Order: sequence, then C-alpha cells, then structure tokens
Amino acid sequence: MQKHLFSIIVLLGLTASAVYLLVAKPVVAAQSEQSSAVFDADGKLELPTGFSKWVFVGAPLTPNALNNGKANFPEYHHVYIEQKNVDAYLKTGEFPEGTVIVKELTRVLNPTFPDGSRTEPSGRGYFNGQYNGIDLTIKDSKRFAKTNGWGFFTFGHHPMPYEKAAAEKPVSECAGCHIANVAATDMTWIQFYPLLRDKPGY
Repeated sequence: MQKHLFSIIVLLGLTASAVYLLVAKPVVAAQSEQSSAVFDADGKLELPTGFSKWVFVGAPLTPNALNNGKANFPEYHHVYIEQKNVDAYLKTGEFPEGTVIVKELTRVLNPTFPDGSRTEPSGRGYFNGQYNGIDLTIKDSKRFAKTNGWGFFTFGHHPMPYEKAAAEKPVSECAGCHIANVAATDMTWIQFYPLLRDKPGY
C-alpha cells in the first residue's frame, strides 16, 4: 500500500513539473522578444544603453553649411537597430512590434571651409566631431496608435550629458514628417540605409 501511495505521489510530482515547464517556457520566450525600450513610472522613456553594439545601418548628414546655416538636422545621424529586428525587416519589409531605432548624433568636425568641410590626410570632406544628442523611435501599435504605431523621443540635441528620460515628442515635431514622407516604408527613412534598402548579401 505504501509503495502504491509513493508511486502516486511521484507521478503527481512529475505531472506538476511537466505542467510548470509547459507554462513557464512561453513566458521565457515572450521575455526574450520584449522591446529594449524601458518606460518609467511616469510613462517617460529611459535613456537607452548598449545600442552601439547593435547593427549600424547608416549615417545621413545635412550640415548647416549646405543649408544656409539653418539645417533642421545638422549632425551625422548614426542609426542603430537590434539584429533581430534588422533580420525581421529584411524578411518581411516591416519591423516587428517593440523595434527600437536609435539615432546617435555627432557634429561635423571643426569646419575650415565655407561648405563646412575640412582637409584631412584622406582628403577634403566631412568628419565626425563631438556627440550632440540622441533621438529614438519605437514601434508600439497600441501605445502610439495615433502616429501610425511609432513613438518619437529625444534626449537632447546638445553635448553630453543627456536627459535620463524623455516624454514622447508632439506630432508636429517628429511623427508628422514621417507620416507625410515615409508612411509606406514603416515610418522609416529606408532609402538612406543601404543595408535595409538594397539587402546586400541577404
């Protein structure tokens, strides 16, 4: 009788363990697929870290010297996206929910010519100067339903240090331009990023 009872207890234990693993496994998978964006208790987005290890997709530049001294974005925009989200875009043409795109800004290095360029051993051109801000956009169709599923943030357009957290920018400052110009390419300026635009070697 005791052996029979012991067998039942062991069987119940194994069954409970199996059920736990079946339930727990999807949770782990879901956690691994979460966005790298972190919001604080006030709903502000926290300053991202570690993004320089993500995939570098491009660096558009529209310097002041080529825009009558009043460029809207006078810095290099070093754009980073996590590998898993780059892979998803290359397969489907859309970024998955939770995708974060970081733009790390740098000024043009000490211009010496009227067009904003300078001469270095490699030749005359434009070179990266000081850090000058971080912008970020995140895809979350529920949270940002009013702006085609993407939210836009900036942690300052100035030398470091930057703000530690940022509220979503008004539509008139960021999202409106994306909606008007790149709504067809998942709200992203794909044409500026050869890796995403041309899919080399994919």
